[in-house]
Amino acid sequence: MAIKEYPQNELAAQPIGAWSGETYRRVVGAIRAELAVEDLTQPHWWTLNHVAGRPGAWTRSALIERLSPYDDQDTDFDGVFDDLLNRGWITEDAEGLTLTDAGAAGRLRARTRNRRVHDRVHEGITTADYVTTVNVLRRMVANLGGNGNLPD
Repeated sequence: MAIKEYPQNELAAQPIGAWSGETYRRVVGAIRAELAVEDLTQPHWWTLNHVAGRPGAWTRSALIERLSPYDDQDTDFDGVFDDLLNRGWITEDAEGLTLTDAGAAGRLRARTRNRRVHDRVHEGITTADYVTTVNVLRRMVANLGGNGNLPD
């Protein structure tokens, strides 16, 4: 989709909060819509990825501590874990949570859906411009007292 060109001074005067907020709502809304097709939420997605990345290493409490800072919907993470257990997508033992074959397949379907959103977001944007944008936002976060580093 083509967008109108504006003079640099006009763009520099734009409110970053309004544009970053609109971007957030659009990107997260598109991701949530794609995940909903699989009857998943973002916390489901985050859980599946973390459990896939470290099978058996995440306990409920450790994963809740890790994911809560990203949650903007007051998610009942125990409910998310129970839902994934009931679907047969994860198992749980004393060591922690592990992805099942069904969970791995569901995660891959969700990943494909999220990839579509990622590709749409990146249309018409060079890698260099995307990296610059992320670095500018990281700097703004740090300037306002937040953590501008990438998540561990």
